[in-house]
Amino acid sequence: MIAKQPEPPPGLPLTINFNIPAYWTPEQAFAVFELLDDLRDQIGAHYSVQLFELSREQHLLARTDDAHTKVADQSF
Repeated sequence: MIAKQPEPPPGLPLTINFNIPAYWTPEQAFAVFELLDDLRDQIGAHYSVQLFELSREQHLLARTDDAHTKVADQSF
């Protein structure tokens, strides 16, 4: 089950606007891309079981939601 997120302190924004500069060189963009890839790998290695379980739960919930929204086609 997904844990409830704590409420943010009053006055703080709910999101952080993160703009990606449009003037990076291809080399700079690739360096950031590699950094994010490495970060994903490290997070995956540390939280592999929890991430797998969360992914499984979310897919099961999505399938359950889809089953409730489909209307049987009775034209046949």
